[in-house]
Amino acid sequence: MRPRGLPPLLVVLLSCWASVSAQTEATPAVTTEGLNSTEAALATFGPFPSTRPPGTPRAPGSSSGPRPTPVTDVAALCVCDLSPAQCDVNCCCDPDCSSVDFSVFSACSVPVVTGDSQFCSQKAVMYSLNFTANPPQRVFKLVEQISPSIFCIHITNYKPALSFINPEVPDENNFDTLMKTSDGFTLNAESDISFTTKLDIPTTAKYKYGVPLQTSDSFLRFPSSLTSSLCTDNNPAAFLVNQAVRCTRKINLEQCEEIEALSMAFYSSPEILRAPDSRTKVPITVQSVLIQSLNKTLTRREDTDVLQPALVNAGHFHLCMNVVLEVKYSLTYTDRGEVTKADLSFLLGTVSSVVVPLQQKFEIHFLQENTKPVPLSGNPGYVVGLPLAAGFQPHKGSGIIQTTNRYRQFTILHSTAEQDCLALEGVRTPVLFGYTMQSGCKLRVSLCHPVVQSQLTATSASRFKQFSCLSLLSSWDYRLIGALPCRLVAQKVKNLLWGQGFPDYVAPFGNSQAQDVLDWVPIHFITQSFNRKDSCQLPGALVIEVKWTKYGSLMNPQAKIVNVTANLISSSFPEVSSGNERTILISTAVTFVDVSAPAEAGFRAPPAINARLPFNFFFPFV
Repeated sequence: MRPRGLPPLLVVLLSCWASVSAQTEATPAVTTEGLNSTEAALATFGPFPSTRPPGTPRAPGSSSGPRPTPVTDVAALCVCDLSPAQCDVNCCCDPDCSSVDFSVFSACSVPVVTGDSQFCSQKAVMYSLNFTANPPQRVFKLVEQISPSIFCIHITNYKPALSFINPEVPDENNFDTLMKTSDGFTLNAESDISFTTKLDIPTTAKYKYGVPLQTSDSFLRFPSSLTSSLCTDNNPAAFLVNQAVRCTRKINLEQCEEIEALSMAFYSSPEILRAPDSRTKVPITVQSVLIQSLNKTLTRREDTDVLQPALVNAGHFHLCMNVVLEVKYSLTYTDRGEVTKADLSFLLGTVSSVVVPLQQKFEIHFLQENTKPVPLSGNPGYVVGLPLAAGFQPHKGSGIIQTTNRYRQFTILHSTAEQDCLALEGVRTPVLFGYTMQSGCKLRVSLCHPVVQSQLTATSASRFKQFSCLSLLSSWDYRLIGALPCRLVAQKVKNLLWGQGFPDYVAPFGNSQAQDVLDWVPIHFITQSFNRKDSCQLPGALVIEVKWTKYGSLMNPQAKIVNVTANLISSSFPEVSSGNERTILISTAVTFVDVSAPAEAGFRAPPAINARLPFNFFFPFV
């Protein structure tokens, strides 16, 4: 009999809630695993779905067989067990892991495994690691959880409804029956395409250029001056936007301990989200703390503990110590637009009533992960001994393309004791600024070797004989064949002199940017030849002349390249007859010419005195 005045539905809900609340939680079963207690721990949970011994691979399931029986025992559930017959790292519920594996885990990736949350009472397994033990051990608890919601399932009389029903797989026996019970088979190509497209769309968010950096409570604050020189703390720090600002803050020195903007904790306490709306938080780590005294001397603290402003009475005036003067953020990000690391550096000082209002400086820089700064050959002018920055322009309107190895951007022949050109093909020496260099090698010209010539006649087509002869003999005894046409020999020598990828442009300064094409100096190519009758024109020398000047102030002049000339000199050689051999000398020279105009000291012009005497000044003498 229900109390008077209560509706029937409310009575039913209250009765259900009373029965749920009357249940007492079971005593949690706590088990700690040692090195020899793996089997006992597994027995506590009951049998796992897989009864295979550790190290035995799972048998591949048949594609036409029924689906496996749904696992409803939370002690047997393990969502992080991804590798069959292998122990997954930090997966504390993996049955393939032994106590030796648990001893090297850093944390449990899935600390809590629960059943269906719709039940009023459900079992849960809690995994953790005991690092105080030697070696560390895995600890798990089997507890009973009570759902706080009144709309929960108290008792279920149809357990298969909690999981997917095993579909009946068509075969030759039941195919006709399934065809009669269904409306037939349809193919919706549009739905398949849209489903595939949705799967390909990445769901993870990422930071984009200029997007404010999110924190656990709001956004990362970067104080700056907006309409005036006063600091505004509600300015957000934008992703990939490097900033360095100075602003002024009006403070009451007697209340410096209560002003948050003067404390280290105001800048180091926020936690940046790894990505927008992400649950992963990146803490801000204090890397260095410098203390500035009243006489501007700096002292580096050994520890990085967070200090609070402290008001000190010094006679007739007040001092506030540990006040933040400079803040420098250094954020590391990935190419996926995620923040992975946040470093912070402070400059603290002592403020007196003389320096109020207070001036603060804030900086923020972004560094990409796994990247190194690009080395320069000078900043801005070239430094003697560093390589020349050079490249080529693939098409008009594009930027300058440079190789990543700056010592391979502008190169010449490399000289060795053997002085064999073909033996050193591909070996180059970088052109260094200010270094006059000269290198060379020798090239022998003769007819094809008789043995090789006979092999080519038997195996090669007639139109490829000359090319094959060159290739075989150059790798055999490093000789260039005189039987080749003159133009092919000349082309081979040109390739030796120019090398692979000879540049078209040279940077005027050591730090010139590749996108500033108009500032780069083009290389002027000149060809000189001396023609003779019945002779072969072969390149013999490459002379490179680099003209540079002193640019800027007389106190600190900077080296600037203004002109580069590459002169290819060809000489005439008579055709080599059979049985004769000739040695050709090939050389490369690089010279640097200082074309700086002599500095002239400038003086202000003396004033012109335009004074005229009266017309009767010499009267009566004249």
